[in-house]
Amino acid sequence: MAQRLLEADVDLIAYNRTREKLAPLKEKGAEIAEHPRHAIRAADYVILMLTNAPAIYSVLLSDTSFRMLAGRTVIQMGTITPTESKEIRDTVVAAGGEYIEAPVLGSTTEATQGKLIVMVGAYREQYQRNLELLKHFGPKPVYVGQVGTAAGLQLAFNQLISSLTAAFALSLKFVQRQDIDVNVFMQILRESALYAPTFDNKLQRMLDNNYDNPSFPTKHLLKDTDLFIDEAKNAGLNINGIDGVRSILDTAIRMSFASSDYSSLFAAMTSSPDAE
Repeated sequence: MAQRLLEADVDLIAYNRTREKLAPLKEKGAEIAEHPRHAIRAADYVILMLTNAPAIYSVLLSDTSFRMLAGRTVIQMGTITPTESKEIRDTVVAAGGEYIEAPVLGSTTEATQGKLIVMVGAYREQYQRNLELLKHFGPKPVYVGQVGTAAGLQLAFNQLISSLTAAFALSLKFVQRQDIDVNVFMQILRESALYAPTFDNKLQRMLDNNYDNPSFPTKHLLKDTDLFIDEAKNAGLNINGIDGVRSILDTAIRMSFASSDYSSLFAAMTSSPDAE
């Protein structure tokens, strides 16, 4: 996403808690900040793509960074809960800054191509004012509603990622155990109303047990699933189904697939890691 900005000749100051991740950006001309406050002080826009809310508080809302937020626009693009997003908004506004949420749907391929689906939670005038900047990440940023709505929509979609992947992995494993031709299974599936493109996206990884070079790591999907479960509980929803999926994600992580692609759910569909 940062490279998309550089390619568009947007002046970029980059900070990452893991410094070695900044090397490709430095090579492409980004200025590298030693501390978040250095980036914030020098910028008009502060774009966040961090793991979770505690990381945002650490990077953006520490004592030294917090004092730099006056007059800046903070665009929060990671996956957090609606409650967390509203709390961060209130803190940013109290510091004299502006806040919008703009989580994205898509993986590294879409990010590289500038084809992410960007969902925006903000006042409509804020959406209009920041639209051209957001278009660097996706061609048609969607206005969802006030702060919290886009964060909630992101969790709803990530729940689908977890549940659809787990459901497909289980059926695929079952088909293999029944000695059914996987090609026949996929042929019928593709012609049915049950089909989702993500099934083909993850099929070969599952068949090859190849979960390297993740489009999205299993540990992050587990984190997002936990966020969804917490919010769904608060909304009084039945979470039995996603609780089961969460258990499978946890199994995959205990099988050392934390940093692997989330299609590693397939490996967790057997009763033990040695049952392949």
